[in-house]
Amino acid sequence: MNYVVIDLEWNQPFDWKNTGNPDLCFEIIEIGAVLLNEERRQIREFSRIIKPQVYKRINSITKGIVNISKEELENGEPFDEVMKEFLAWCGGDYIFCTWGSGDLVELQRNMKYYGMKNLANGPFPYLDVQKLYGLEFEGKKSARALDHAVEALGIEQDVPFHRALSDAYYTGRILSEIQNEELLTRYSYDTYHIPKNRSAELHLTFPGYQKYISRGFDDKTAAMQDREVLSSRCIVCGKKIRKCVRNFSPGGKYYLNVAHCEEDGFMKSKIRLKKTDTGKVYVVKTQKMISPDEMAEIAGRRAHIMEVKRIKESLLNRSLKKDKK
Repeated sequence: MNYVVIDLEWNQPFDWKNTGNPDLCFEIIEIGAVLLNEERRQIREFSRIIKPQVYKRINSITKGIVNISKEELENGEPFDEVMKEFLAWCGGDYIFCTWGSGDLVELQRNMKYYGMKNLANGPFPYLDVQKLYGLEFEGKKSARALDHAVEALGIEQDVPFHRALSDAYYTGRILSEIQNEELLTRYSYDTYHIPKNRSAELHLTFPGYQKYISRGFDDKTAAMQDREVLSSRCIVCGKKIRKCVRNFSPGGKYYLNVAHCEEDGFMKSKIRLKKTDTGKVYVVKTQKMISPDEMAEIAGRRAHIMEVKRIKESLLNRSLKKDKK
């Protein structure tokens, strides 16, 4: 299997309210990629400028980062033609690799805008090299900038940053520096297109954790009432287990709970709620085994949040009673 390391540059409107297109927030103006073989050695490269059709003036933010001239853009090629050429260049057996998770979303959003066939019918795997860099060299997931990682690894900076091909090149160089082969199986999953129905939902197993990606729901309430979203099965033995720390939300976008298996210990579930471009709500649930100390810490967080909520409700009720008098 080969590795297609891709990077994009895109433009945006000057004034979101008056000139922004809700169907295309970011218009791709450059695609750069390098192809690495199974040994992660670069064997060829791809670089094309795309002539903008939606946002024809370069936004000052884009201009300050990306050194693309007006003349280059005017001589660019149509997006759909470049994309067809790019997919043919990729070949048959490959996996996409990116620095972070944004590029593949915007790539597919642009493809949809131009009426092109989907890259996949649902979620598909890719390698987030930014995440792999953190796991390999810092022992945890991180969100380091590309230039920071290049400098930290002592990679020669022989081409300037912030052009699609050069950033793809540096991302490929970092990927080739990863020695832990197991990390190359730590796939991320692009969810621009979510599972179409229950039978297409994904149940994924990785070293030390499991991930579930749901179909779409009409709203948050429907998602959080689904039996699969709420279920707890031990990721070690597969048995149904009971929650010892019920669902609570430390933030607005996810929920936590802890269940206990008598044989294998405590299991944490993190339930993230996300929205598609069409307004559907879907769930990404990650589960892993945790220590008793971690369980106690999560239980303490829940107790604190519930107590704060109780106090606020009590104060609100008192205020309402005073207003009635």
